[in-house]
Amino acid sequence: MRSLFVALLSAVASLAACGAPGAPPTAESSTPPPISALDVSSQAPNLPSVLVPDIPHVLQKPDFCGEAVTEMWLRSKGVSVDQNAVFNLSGMDPARGMGATTRELKQALTQLGFDTGPVWLTARASNAKDDLNSLFRDLHADLTAGVPSIVCTHYDERPNTTEHFRLVLGYDGATDEVIYNDPAVPGGAYLRMSRTRFLSLWPLQYDPASLTVIRLRLDGAPKNQSNSQVAGFAPADYAQHVLALKPQLRPEYTVVIEPPFVVVGDESPDRVKKRAETTVRWAVQKLKQDFFKKDPSKILTIWLFGTKGSYDRHVRLNYDREPSTPYGFFSAEHASLVMNISTGGGTLVHEIVHPFVAANLPDCPAWLNEGLGSLFEQSDERNGHIIGNTNWRLAGLQRAIQKKVVPSFHTLTHTTINEFYEEDPGSNYAQSRYLLYYLQEHGLLLKFWNQYLQDRNSDPSGYTSLLNVLGEKDLTAFQKKWEAEVLTLTFP
Repeated sequence: MRSLFVALLSAVASLAACGAPGAPPTAESSTPPPISALDVSSQAPNLPSVLVPDIPHVLQKPDFCGEAVTEMWLRSKGVSVDQNAVFNLSGMDPARGMGATTRELKQALTQLGFDTGPVWLTARASNAKDDLNSLFRDLHADLTAGVPSIVCTHYDERPNTTEHFRLVLGYDGATDEVIYNDPAVPGGAYLRMSRTRFLSLWPLQYDPASLTVIRLRLDGAPKNQSNSQVAGFAPADYAQHVLALKPQLRPEYTVVIEPPFVVVGDESPDRVKKRAETTVRWAVQKLKQDFFKKDPSKILTIWLFGTKGSYDRHVRLNYDREPSTPYGFFSAEHASLVMNISTGGGTLVHEIVHPFVAANLPDCPAWLNEGLGSLFEQSDERNGHIIGNTNWRLAGLQRAIQKKVVPSFHTLTHTTINEFYEEDPGSNYAQSRYLLYYLQEHGLLLKFWNQYLQDRNSDPSGYTSLLNVLGEKDLTAFQKKWEAEVLTLTFP
């Protein structure tokens, strides 16, 4: 079920949908019947007061209400599994951008050692009062045995309300009130609502003739789960990231998790998935194999737009400006790579390089950062390793060489960021690219890269590392040799 953001008190908490087996995956499918349509009012049952005490309250992360109420009970039992870890155990697809639905939450609870009992129960719409009160008596019997229940209810009586998990901890026979912990409410421990209201919110109606009632018993001794903690970004992290993107997601978009990225595209689902696998996954694996040990410090979004129009529209709407390039760009500020993928995948691979450089070499000089990105914007494999091929930048560099306007390598490697980007004579990108291309073709690129990683504190420009790897005293003579070789290259 799609979740909605619900304003509650001074906080905004996202409330998860619960869902029933086979239920349509939309919140609208479970619009609750008005209270007046269900005859649930009755005299208070002759049930004693009961309370499961000392259960801590946990405020849910957006849409993680089922996970948070599970954490509450686990904390009371001394089990160190938090709401993120509960999500990780659930098997919920993080690309859906929502918390665990009932099916997945049951899976997590089972792995944690709980006997949830029958979860999807049924009441007759024509006999709602008797059937719901009978189900409530079963819940009360478990409470008497010290077993609380996670219930899925409508959040409130509004026509388009969402579904929400609460933890039922007791019943007050004197006031006929249900006592519960609500993960969406700050300080929402041991709250109360009338039994009549609870019974009106509890059933979910997917069929005119019957009501679905969801209850997960927390019976049994919970256990820690070593596989609930995941190195790096975990499924829960990706789910929260996708959830935060929801305001920007259009119905036609497809979301794919491709660590350490979330890929969003407006082409067909198969096309988006193929691009995520054959371009994003391939580039990440090959770049990490040779160049990068660390992933970016946060999850980044790769936006793939199949037309210039959709690319331009997204940039204007979400970045409040016109696109600075027709191909695509990396925005560290917005933690995103935005691509007009109709122009090809080269720019995508180029931009993937930059967040990895930022994570591994935060002070990397612009020439090396852009040189490496540019090298792999026309890439392939050789002996299982990523390589750059000649590309469209070659013709402009060859003209600059012939006109003798290419800066020295000492000048190039010592340019500041402003000088590289703003005072570019027109050859900075190409000169950087084909310097690294030369090193690659002579089997020296990885040697230079590793030398620079070792000496970057004493050699921030990389110039000395180049001298050492090339075996030169200075790069003046080498540049003539390099220029002569560049002039022999062809593209396409």
